[in-house]
Amino acid sequence: MNLKNKIVIITGAGSGIGAATAKLFGTHGATIIVSDIHLENAKKTVSEIRTVGGKAEAMETDVTHFKAVEDLIAETVAKHGHLDVMVNNAGIGGKKQLKTAEHSHEDWHNVIAVNQTGVFYCMQVALKQMTDQGFGNIVNVASLAGLKASGNNLSYSASKYAVVGMTKSAALEYGRKKIRINAVCPGFTRSALLDQLLTSSPTIEDKLKRMIPMGRFGEAGEIAEAICWLASDNSKFITGQTITLDGGTSL
Repeated sequence: MNLKNKIVIITGAGSGIGAATAKLFGTHGATIIVSDIHLENAKKTVSEIRTVGGKAEAMETDVTHFKAVEDLIAETVAKHGHLDVMVNNAGIGGKKQLKTAEHSHEDWHNVIAVNQTGVFYCMQVALKQMTDQGFGNIVNVASLAGLKASGNNLSYSASKYAVVGMTKSAALEYGRKKIRINAVCPGFTRSALLDQLLTSSPTIEDKLKRMIPMGRFGEAGEIAEAICWLASDNSKFITGQTITLDGGTSL
């Protein structure tokens, strides 16, 4: 994959898919701005990238605050001159798995703020910069829950459907500006979100694996491979697409 010397921002890169993606970009010679709401987690990812010879720096960012997103991108451009790739990965799940009528308003507002509004803020600021510089690439991390029904999970599902819609709409708008915008839609993937789900019932892990034709959960590194490919010049005729990585669950 051709990613050498690209300037890349990844939100939520202190753990899980974001951290795996940052490390993979690092092995391909990119410079990664590791953004996370938890600065210590971001610093840990940076340390791991630098240990193997990669280039990275940490920035604390709460994507639910527009000014924080503006600062993240402005500081990156001030230091590096431009922004090649924006990976919008920061995301959370609800605290409670409840049907729609019982769905917590707290979960609704929190999940929508991070997963939907946060992605919108990051896309909006990144697109202004990329339009000015004349090129760019955005990869959004959506979910299988943004492509098919997901019970007891309304706010998460709504937010991820929104990410898919925003990806396609913006890709249509900016295709002639040399800006590509795509999304990945992971199924059940080992991460903090999956761990949270697995603790809800002692039998849920076996139930979930029975739903997956490949019989296992995805690994963060497998999702990272798709993100890096979409961000690379190897996929330069692809925009407005969603790549589903779910071990066949959607079948």
